[in-house]
Amino acid sequence: MAAVIEQARQEPQQPSDRASTPVRAGRRRSEESRRAILTAAYELLAEAGYARLTVEGIAARAGTGKQTLYRWWPGRADVLLEAVTAHARQHIPLPDTGDHAADLHAFLAATFAAATPPTTDALRALMAEAQIDPAFGERFHDTLLRPRREALGTLLARAHTAGALAPHLTPATATELAFGLLWYRLLATHEPLDGQLATLLTRTLLR
Repeated sequence: MAAVIEQARQEPQQPSDRASTPVRAGRRRSEESRRAILTAAYELLAEAGYARLTVEGIAARAGTGKQTLYRWWPGRADVLLEAVTAHARQHIPLPDTGDHAADLHAFLAATFAAATPPTTDALRALMAEAQIDPAFGERFHDTLLRPRREALGTLLARAHTAGALAPHLTPATATELAFGLLWYRLLATHEPLDGQLATLLTRTLLR
């Protein structure tokens, strides 16, 4: 996980990917401390679950003070949100090969492949937190949900322009179908998110 976060940080960032977590006033964040905190949050989530995840525990595991963490994030949910966003940015491509089916399948397959523990645990926790904390819900939407939706929407809009999208669908509806299925499986059934599902969705959304 530490390598993923470090690599993601080195990549150019899209403006919408960083609309998220408001950075508290204070000295410029140490990248070493930042990576240690994000890694610690993931490790503790996997070990103990979100209910037992605390700012104090994250800070202790990362070897920082909790006030350092609070200067950079409002709380534990925002730490996880940044970690998940970095993970998605690193592992999910936005291909443009001209083969709409191949591009869509690559995006969906990578999205599903990235949804493994502890990322799935983090996503469930973040979605639950977003329902009870409206302010965090806005950050969750702006930081993770909207950029992922826009990325998939870009692929589907290209297919629509080329006449490759299923005729009864709009790019917006097709995007909702894909992500609706992802979240339904994540939150309700825990059925697998795999390459077979990516193939089925690709065939359903395109001609």
